[in-house]
Amino acid sequence: MHESILSALLILAGFIILLGGGELLVRAASALAQAMRISPLVVGLTVVSFATSAPELAVTLQSAWAGAADLAVGNVVGSNIANVLLVLGAAALTAPLVVHRRAVRIDLPLVLAASVALWLLALDGGVGRFDGGLLFAALLVYLVWSIRQGRGEGVGTDTAAVSRSPRALLGQFALLALGLLLLAIGARLLVMGAVDIARVLGVDELVIGLTVVAIGTSLPEVATSVIACLRGHRDLAVGNVLGSNLFNILAVLGLGALAAPEAIAISRETLLIDLPIMIAVVLLCVPLFRGGIAIGRWVGALFIIAFALYLAHVTLRATEASLLPVFELVVLTLSLPLLLLSGMVWRRRADR
Repeated sequence: MHESILSALLILAGFIILLGGGELLVRAASALAQAMRISPLVVGLTVVSFATSAPELAVTLQSAWAGAADLAVGNVVGSNIANVLLVLGAAALTAPLVVHRRAVRIDLPLVLAASVALWLLALDGGVGRFDGGLLFAALLVYLVWSIRQGRGEGVGTDTAAVSRSPRALLGQFALLALGLLLLAIGARLLVMGAVDIARVLGVDELVIGLTVVAIGTSLPEVATSVIACLRGHRDLAVGNVLGSNLFNILAVLGLGALAAPEAIAISRETLLIDLPIMIAVVLLCVPLFRGGIAIGRWVGALFIIAFALYLAHVTLRATEASLLPVFELVVLTLSLPLLLLSGMVWRRRADR
């Protein structure tokens, strides 16, 4: 009884700290965007997304060095799927998202290209050091180019109220770091509490790892994107998701492959199921982002439902449940007409 109460308090404390960290991160990032005359989208694509992906980087580096290939790869693939379906879905439920043209023309195609490139590199059964070097080099090129392109995109913002002195900028970077630290602490406390409660309820540890822990690594992105939407910085929320997906593939897995004593093995199941699902999730965003169509709450709800179905599928696969073929048939049967209907709605809204 006392353990359950303590776990509940951990969850509550983690949630409150997450909100505080997200608030600080968003405020500092938006202030830096104005002071440095860079658009919030670019800040979300770089500083914020890289910062919120720190938990994935730590897990993958540790797993790759220890030889736990499935955990290293699963962390990246699962996080990217969660970023789109869970994070973007939660943000859209908070406030309708209107996507910047740059994200449609440049950043979304880059995320798709990086996802396909990862799948191609994995066709030989692993991601080696040469592959990791290519991925990380691509990130460096993108980072330099993105910041240069972003210069001046924030010219239209109100910079009069934002000091550009070195001391003021240092203070904003300090707030950014504090926000990141609070996000990490809050996510850790929340996951610890949820895992403890799940164990008390008798839930299998494998299922805990595939669900609670997987969601826990995406909590910083969820908190940051939702608070960004509440504060009106919707470009930052979208940039956070796209930038985080790029960082996970190019930096997290790239550095993981460079640090691993040998090539990171890719299981056949991951190659045939999880990686294609990750690519399909990005493809799903193409008609949504095209033409400046608002991503409304109903789309956010569909994304959340899709993520819940994915978690259910992963759990059934892990436990080798006999219901898996029936589940897949039902989901596929329901998904096809839903996708066709959604495509018709998107086309009508784009024609207006």
